[in-house]
Amino acid sequence: MQRVRGWSVAVCLAVSGCAMSVAPPAAQGEAKESAATAVQGVVLPDTEALRVHDPVGRDYPIWVALPADYAAHPEKRYPVLYVTDALYSFPLVRSVRNLVGQQGVNIEDFILVGLPPQEGLTSKQSRSRDYTPSNPVRTPAGYYSDDVTYGGAAHYRGFLADHALPMIDARYRTDPARRVFAGHSYGALFGAYVLTTQPDMFSTYILSSPSLWFDQRLLPRMQDAAVIPAQPTRVLLSVGSYETVKEGPRYSTGNDMLQQAADFAGQLQGSGRKLQVENIVIDGEDHLTVYPRVITRALLQVLPGEGPYTGG
Repeated sequence: MQRVRGWSVAVCLAVSGCAMSVAPPAAQGEAKESAATAVQGVVLPDTEALRVHDPVGRDYPIWVALPADYAAHPEKRYPVLYVTDALYSFPLVRSVRNLVGQQGVNIEDFILVGLPPQEGLTSKQSRSRDYTPSNPVRTPAGYYSDDVTYGGAAHYRGFLADHALPMIDARYRTDPARRVFAGHSYGALFGAYVLTTQPDMFSTYILSSPSLWFDQRLLPRMQDAAVIPAQPTRVLLSVGSYETVKEGPRYSTGNDMLQQAADFAGQLQGSGRKLQVENIVIDGEDHLTVYPRVITRALLQVLPGEGPYTGG
């Protein structure tokens, strides 16, 4: 494991859809001054960028954002939230924790751990392989790509369980009994896979718009053989109200994820396992817009602060 100091928002360049504003051409003197004072990127305070080696020959960055009071309370142990698709989710969830959380008043302070793509791969390449449980048959009308590999979820789960999670617990003052997972889309599919096959990795699963349609609904079909957790486990499922098949630009074009989530919640609730399951439909949101509201709502529920709540 190697440490890279700081985390820079220069990774915005690697995020699909990240917009950058272009200023009007500057005068020659102004351009020289800007070039002389330019820096590579903005480093987020209270963050560390680590590198963890996977024995099969892969290296993964691991990003950590500590609570502002971490150093001031050496006696304190913190819950840990792991987020997939960290290029997007890490700065977002860090901001929600810091602003909405109000230093533990509204949301309990927690250690945030971001899981970015494997070094040397694009986000699409890494997540398509690491977050999916099987190699589906490609069909012309399917949602699959020919230029990526699928089916690496079992290996990635093992990498997290054997290398990433123990490293975080050894390096920081964590509370391993309060380990929370949050993912969206393929990231939530991976969370559902971990919940099904190795549920005690996390005590709570926040699953936003999980891609349960993947490989002919493989995850729902796996539930009859699901592993029973040893501890009470909380599952928060959420989808946007537009994630169903209807006419209109914000609706889904092929997968009724709203119905799939409801069906999956029913499976989990009737499984006889130690699962506390909640399924919420977020009104007015689609697959691209729903996650910020899901994660804010979920953190207020899962990690409530000391209160009383303040709206600022």
